[in-house]
Amino acid sequence: MIKIIRTSSLNKDFIDLVRLLDADLAERDGDDHAFYHQFNQIDVIKHAVVLYENKKPMGCGAIKEFNSNAMEVKRMYTRPEARGKGFATKILFELEKWTEELSYEKCVLETGKRQPEAIQLYTKSGYKVIPNYGQYKDIENSICFEKFL
Repeated sequence: MIKIIRTSSLNKDFIDLVRLLDADLAERDGDDHAFYHQFNQIDVIKHAVVLYENKKPMGCGAIKEFNSNAMEVKRMYTRPEARGKGFATKILFELEKWTEELSYEKCVLETGKRQPEAIQLYTKSGYKVIPNYGQYKDIENSICFEKFL
């Protein structure tokens, strides 16, 4: 049974999943990890989701305000044993739905070029590559996307 809950960054399951995400990213990003980590703190995230399969937390994601018409997708993660089941797509869809309910027009996000699964997810979900924004502007490993809802 699959269930997705809306919560905040105070949720213990969300926090535990983000720890797993950070460990995975530290491996993938290597020396670049400290740069990215500074922009991925979760203490101020009000809009997070956790996906459960048979009551076990298997994936998460979050959104935070980027500007007056966009939310930024953050902290997307699916446990390795849960990959290939469409969970990330379900999480992303829930975040997009929540973004619309909050009256924002689009989602933006940044991911790393060393994360081909993420790039594939966003591309197949209708996200388009945009110029790197903000702190990612001159970062070679970053790729930024947007999707109008």
